[in-house]
Amino acid sequence: MAQRNTRPTSRDVAQAAGVSQAAVSLVLGDKWRGRVAEATAERVRQAARDLGYRPNLAARNLRLGRTRTVLLVVPVLTTEFFAGVYTGAARVAADHGFGVVLYPSPEGVGPARDPFASAQAALDGVIASSMAADALTAIRGDQLPLVMLDSDPAGSLGAATVNLDIADGIRQVTDHLLGLGHRRFLHLAADVPSWTFEVRARELATRLAAAPGTSLRTAPAPISIEGALAATEAALSAPGAHRPTAVVCDDDKLAAGAYKAARRLGLRIPDDLSVTGLDDLALATALDPELTTVRLDAELFGERGMHTLLAVLDGRTPDAGDIPVHLVVRGSTAPPGAS
Repeated sequence: MAQRNTRPTSRDVAQAAGVSQAAVSLVLGDKWRGRVAEATAERVRQAARDLGYRPNLAARNLRLGRTRTVLLVVPVLTTEFFAGVYTGAARVAADHGFGVVLYPSPEGVGPARDPFASAQAALDGVIASSMAADALTAIRGDQLPLVMLDSDPAGSLGAATVNLDIADGIRQVTDHLLGLGHRRFLHLAADVPSWTFEVRARELATRLAAAPGTSLRTAPAPISIEGALAATEAALSAPGAHRPTAVVCDDDKLAAGAYKAARRLGLRIPDDLSVTGLDDLALATALDPELTTVRLDAELFGERGMHTLLAVLDGRTPDAGDIPVHLVVRGSTAPPGAS
């Protein structure tokens, strides 16, 4: 006797959730809004997860003319932050029957090679970091439904943009350091032509310009610990000017380089030099002293990016507003010393 196929069906999901098969189809096809209560939709999704139910995507794709595949374009795979973005995006995609292909454009330098014979035939849409935007030329991602992350809303290639509130993060850092009494600042700036880093530089300069008696120097650096070390050491050793008492770094990896430069110059953190980062990577608590930095919720960023692309695909208006960020004060900042 042939063994019975035990793969769960939409009928099983409907029975477990106490709803009709039509309701299951609406929820798992992300067409439920306005037709099914939100609590019911969550009950259906939970029943599908509990049963291990997966829709027959091949049949559905033929019906809908969709591949149910999204490309996530990031500058690098080795960065913890973008791993979090992928995790968040993939989680939301899975809840809606989509798969996510992760595509790196190393160091944001392009154009990258097209991984598809035809991206337009293989994909439903693209989510891309502005740092990896050059890759879009090769994959012709600008001809697909596109959501840009960390991108200027006024000049974006995409149908929608999703941003973290980086400007507010810089305001929080600057206000914290000013409140401690710092007036001489060094900006260790990522040497990457990207909107998100332009926002950091502009907001820091604006905030300090409004604070009497402050000075600001800028040291561009590649996003690497060794590059940051060299740039910081050169800036802190420059003759003819008072040494900065606070270093504002565009990300945590740059801050690690600043730590090494300070130690090489015989400076103590935070007694002689306060240092701040931006990201709150695992690195931030591995440093000694632990790093004062701005926490960016990478997974929430990825989730919002995927929700936004799904809205674009369905002709809905995506949620507006930047994602909040939060200053985490640790041991790397203190009032300036007498130097």
